[in-house]
Amino acid sequence: MTDTAATTARIDEVRLTIDDRRVATVTIDRQHVLNAVDGRTLARLNEIWAQLEADESIRAVIVTGAGERAFCAGADMAAGSVEKTGLEYWGDGDPNGFGGLSLRATLDVPVIAQVNGYALGGGMEMVLGADIVVASENAQFALPEPRVGRLALDGGIPNLVRRIPYTQAMGILLTGRKVPAAEMARLGLVNEVVPLSDLPDAVERWVAQILLCAPSSVRAVKQIVNRTGHLTAAEARNASVPALVASLAGSEQHEGVRAFQEKRMPSWAEQS
Repeated sequence: MTDTAATTARIDEVRLTIDDRRVATVTIDRQHVLNAVDGRTLARLNEIWAQLEADESIRAVIVTGAGERAFCAGADMAAGSVEKTGLEYWGDGDPNGFGGLSLRATLDVPVIAQVNGYALGGGMEMVLGADIVVASENAQFALPEPRVGRLALDGGIPNLVRRIPYTQAMGILLTGRKVPAAEMARLGLVNEVVPLSDLPDAVERWVAQILLCAPSSVRAVKQIVNRTGHLTAAEARNASVPALVASLAGSEQHEGVRAFQEKRMPSWAEQS
């Protein structure tokens, strides 16, 4: 294999597609290792997230894994280069977290995790970095790092405790056990669980609902959450949220009101 062919093969392990609605899909395709992420895959994912951040026409992002067995099984430990070890990693990891997503706070569009199997370790941290989670019935979630003497240092520990009840989170964190999708839905981490064959259609229903909303409003909601989620309600009112200002100053609110009055669907494309 030539160097060019090798590079193409590596890039194809993370695919980005953008449809005519400006909905992006990011697919990790390393099925031979259950879509685990090595250093080069992480670099490619960060390139993709940066590209999507810079493109204000993007309306939503779906992130998933190829095949039927795994969303992402975390770090490719056999590669030995995706993470530093021990204290070398603490405070010196990728600022955007695992897969460039788990700690990313600058992506102002909705991210839907389409979980089609195992979401383990860093894979679960990526799920915790998403806004909406749709899982197949065969999906399982875990932060199993303690079972190999490691820790979920890309946001897994604090994000899980913030998302679900404390004792339930600790029951997962302290055991490293795999949690079925149905249980995660009951705990509130997963929005919907469907048969594997129905997963793409279920995700599409969520996308369609997002696309009914004004793009500027959706971006504002995401940015408000990212920038003010740690603040009190009073503090949040005074926070700097550029997308909120853009939304309130833009024409989409006028189109939305007119469409309501005229009993028709809004035409957001004409407002952009």
